[in-house]
Amino acid sequence: MTAHTLEGKNVLVAGGAKNLGGLVARQAAEAGANVAIHFNSDASKADAQQTLAAVEAAGGKGAVFQGDLTVPANVTRLFADAEAAIGKIDIAVNTVGKVLRKPIVETTEDEYDSMFDINAKSAYFFIKEAGQQLADGGKIITIVTALLAAFTDGYSTYAGGKSPVEHFTRAAAKEFADRGISVTAVAPGPMDTPFFYGQETPERVEFHKSQGMGNQLTQIEDIAPIVRFLASEGWWITGQTIFANGGYTTR
Repeated sequence: MTAHTLEGKNVLVAGGAKNLGGLVARQAAEAGANVAIHFNSDASKADAQQTLAAVEAAGGKGAVFQGDLTVPANVTRLFADAEAAIGKIDIAVNTVGKVLRKPIVETTEDEYDSMFDINAKSAYFFIKEAGQQLADGGKIITIVTALLAAFTDGYSTYAGGKSPVEHFTRAAAKEFADRGISVTAVAPGPMDTPFFYGQETPERVEFHKSQGMGNQLTQIEDIAPIVRFLASEGWWITGQTIFANGGYTTR
């Protein structure tokens, strides 16, 4: 971590309570930022409070907000509340996502709607709100998935739900460019978090490991520094999807 690369910046992390989002929030604070931490469910509330404590221990101003971001009005409220708490938002990071491994012929309409609401709709309106509310020279970063470059079974609604974010990112990068706002997506390989294991058999876990360098899954510690880089020195990268997956896919 480069010290104080985000000094004086205000960062909003959606899904910032734990796992990758929690680490992004903590590292942003260690780099000098103030951090607004969003979480969705009551089950993540304690994690959000722990992350808030870590942000404050690092010397940053912090705040915690709960909300269902599949409702655009809640996204608007999140940005307004975050700005009121820590100041004009400079960097908006969206780690929100939901994974489902299920054959197409077994997928229900409710499952389809939920997957696209969480992975695509919430991402769209997060980017929209960020484009309206971010300070000039701001950064918008969305976490997607290396499955966008995979040819596999089972993940039609997860990869399908995340794939529109590439198009949202490209359009926003052009539309927000005159304000100096960079817009990017980061596509990790299968990550070593509870988010992943609930969908896989032990045999498939071993297969996923075998596709990455060192026979391992992507670690959140591999991804959070890329987010920090895109939010600081890497500002000239815009409209791109960065595949960071240890060789798991070719793109």
